[in-house]
Amino acid sequence: MLDFAIFAVTFVIILIGAVLYLYPDIVNKGSLHEFLVALHEEFGSVASFWFGRRPVVSLGSVDQLRQHINPNWTTDSFETMLKSLLGYQPSSGVAVVESLVEELVDKWASYPKSQHTPVCSHLLGLAMKAVTQLAMGSRFQDDAEVIHFRKNHEAIWSEIGKGYLDGSLERSSSRKAHYESALAEMETVLKSVATQRPAAGSMCIWAVHFLSISEAVQEQLYQELVEVLGEKPVSLQMIPKLRYCQQVLNETVRTAKLTPVAARLQEVEGKVDQHLIPKETLVIYALGVVLQDAETWSFPYRFNPDRFSDESVMKSFSLLGFSGNQACSELRFAYTVGTVLLTSLVRRLRLQPVEGQVVEARYELVSTPKDDTWVTVSERNS
Repeated sequence: MLDFAIFAVTFVIILIGAVLYLYPDIVNKGSLHEFLVALHEEFGSVASFWFGRRPVVSLGSVDQLRQHINPNWTTDSFETMLKSLLGYQPSSGVAVVESLVEELVDKWASYPKSQHTPVCSHLLGLAMKAVTQLAMGSRFQDDAEVIHFRKNHEAIWSEIGKGYLDGSLERSSSRKAHYESALAEMETVLKSVATQRPAAGSMCIWAVHFLSISEAVQEQLYQELVEVLGEKPVSLQMIPKLRYCQQVLNETVRTAKLTPVAARLQEVEGKVDQHLIPKETLVIYALGVVLQDAETWSFPYRFNPDRFSDESVMKSFSLLGFSGNQACSELRFAYTVGTVLLTSLVRRLRLQPVEGQVVEARYELVSTPKDDTWVTVSERNS
């Protein structure tokens, strides 16, 4: 259902403008996701409003999403690239990611036990390297090239997620100039990198964070990795056998509300419950609301990968587009990177949280921690 919509940046930007025009307090809420949480708390699982002559409908429960009929399916422009990387050349794709992961894990293993390791900085860099090297080859084996590219990418992504939301981009000539300069410089490569890196990087960041504060989950994952893989590297053929690892990543996506908002344009008239959805309606999938809905998820704010051993839970998750055939190519790529990372990292190192650290989420097109997240690591064989 959401294979096209999850990362439909254009629709989300249109939506942000619409909601901002009608509801100035969205800025006070902090994000579109937080605005939608309040909206659905007040008006229920289906909420609607108007933007000029265009109706906007937000759906905030699994039942409503299941009913929604939208034939506006199209092939994602990133699908072809990802298939060529991970479908037609699966071995080489995983090999590149594995090499980058081993380099990172070696670096972490060299740190003293007391050293605070910056998770966001390192894992966003890992995701950027993986995407750029797979898409563009040796050009991005140079760390300086990756860092320069990452700075431009972050400038663009930040303004898409925030500058359009609060109107601050148009009010700041220096920020707008920086944004336009970065966009022009990255024009030839932006399409192949802009969505995959945030999804893969954020999934890895949240997975490492949740494992660091969930010792029992971390140890259960370690036992599975040892039993299934031993000391062998992971391969695409072995990934389906890592069932608990998949559950950990599923629960990471759910708990972090990795993609809190998606949107689609209704091309023909549809219906949800007793509500008609006219043609040309902008339909919001309030995924962040749905992923924390107590009617769908027991103890929704608890990180509990075991919930995904229940087939009915997996069906709900798949319906939302986060797994199975419904998952978009960007998310499938993120799962691949996340699996390769965890299989190497957890088998070699123990992850511990930094005492007193409070991690808060920033909800843009993809959710990330507001500030860098820190862990300490120690060798398992030490």
